[in-house]
Amino acid sequence: MARRVHIFDPPDRFVCGTVGPVGERTFFLQAIAGPRIISVALEKVQVAVMADRIGAILAELDRRGTAPALQATVEQDERPLDEPLREEFRVGTIALSWDEDQGVLEVEARAQTDDPEVLEVERDDDDEGPDLVRVRISPLAARGFVERAARIVAGGRPPCPFCGQPLEPQGHLCPRRNGYLN
Repeated sequence: MARRVHIFDPPDRFVCGTVGPVGERTFFLQAIAGPRIISVALEKVQVAVMADRIGAILAELDRRGTAPALQATVEQDERPLDEPLREEFRVGTIALSWDEDQGVLEVEARAQTDDPEVLEVERDDDDEGPDLVRVRISPLAARGFVERAARIVAGGRPPCPFCGQPLEPQGHLCPRRNGYLN
């Protein structure tokens, strides 16, 4: 199957979201431009780390005075993921970069692969390699993404105060409490 490259420069909407009940959620990144909708699945920890790293990039840009638009108020996007919600692929690696010339943050999500040879950087016009989604967003849109991602990640099961593992409604066997229910 030929490699698919999805580029959104800029998207109308770029968000993370979930489907399913707490404790069984599937996490998605979704990019939309006009009638095009791309949704890719990823792990909760990938969303959390991505939001953290984007936040660090934005903090550095703010410290340098590179992105003055960061002082503007971000409108919170509370809408659910758009339909149709069809998983294009499961994300394996995520790359973040700042384009100084254009003043945009680039987010690239590549499909999971078992092929060790694809670790080399491919060109967009290569026929072989993992599928990818590349999104270029403004610093203000990036800040909105980070705020939404933080809410989504925090919206799951609360952590155990002793071991940090997610608490089930009926409790869990806590290793820090020698197997007693917490």
